[in-house]
Amino acid sequence: MPMLFDAHIHLHQYEPAERDDMLRTSFASGVHGVVAVSMDLASCEENRRLAKRFPGRVLPAYGHHPEQPPLTEAELARMCGWISGLPREETFAIGEVGLPYFLRKEAEAAGIAFDSAPYLRQLETFVRLAAELGRPIALHAVHEDADAAMDLLERYGVRNAHFHWFKGSPSTVERMVRGGHFISVTPEVLYEDETRHLARTYPLELLLVETDGPWPFEGPCAGRRTDLRMVLDSVREIAVLRGLGEAAVRDAIAANTRRCYGRPEWG
Repeated sequence: MPMLFDAHIHLHQYEPAERDDMLRTSFASGVHGVVAVSMDLASCEENRRLAKRFPGRVLPAYGHHPEQPPLTEAELARMCGWISGLPREETFAIGEVGLPYFLRKEAEAAGIAFDSAPYLRQLETFVRLAAELGRPIALHAVHEDADAAMDLLERYGVRNAHFHWFKGSPSTVERMVRGGHFISVTPEVLYEDETRHLARTYPLELLLVETDGPWPFEGPCAGRRTDLRMVLDSVREIAVLRGLGEAAVRDAIAANTRRCYGRPEWG
């Protein structure tokens, strides 16, 4: 049976009954595990509960999503204190953290000044925390924001960084490849040109797949609930784009996910 991983999903945003049914069905169909990213402290706590309910299957990632108002200093200290206080034997990542590309673009389009400084300080705090705890980090940093994130990763020596739903310039891509950082592609690989190009050209040894569920998709996915098993379709398409066998691509991407997130037991 194929062994794959959804490297980025918002499990806490699904209705509980729907989520549990999706997980059990997907685990029986070849999706071995998921990285469950968080939006805030409440979803961090929910993802921790899910990791305990589905041991060895759900890897929680703890953080504060950047496409919302930044945390106050006290709130950020509370969240980082919660993460730092977790037992060392628990396996987890930092994420989803990053920079607010869409909020900034909306403000600019409306002619409203946007202050990125609080978001940069927040991201730096999470990058530093990932370095201190030796944990991988899941990043929301697209286009020019990826370079700002790269500056912080290099400053703090963070190696296991995963840029989810990545889009970026050729120069940014080259920099990320030199840094050995992972990117993941969504089901957009079935129909969206920029994603298809990245899936074809980014080093296979640094490529992951994700659904970003419950985010909905277009093309052949239009009208469908975003389901973990969509990563099977993505891998099949990546194999076609690269002119490789599906099994070879599946095994490579599975190995990449284990390496990125430090999960040898997902082997």
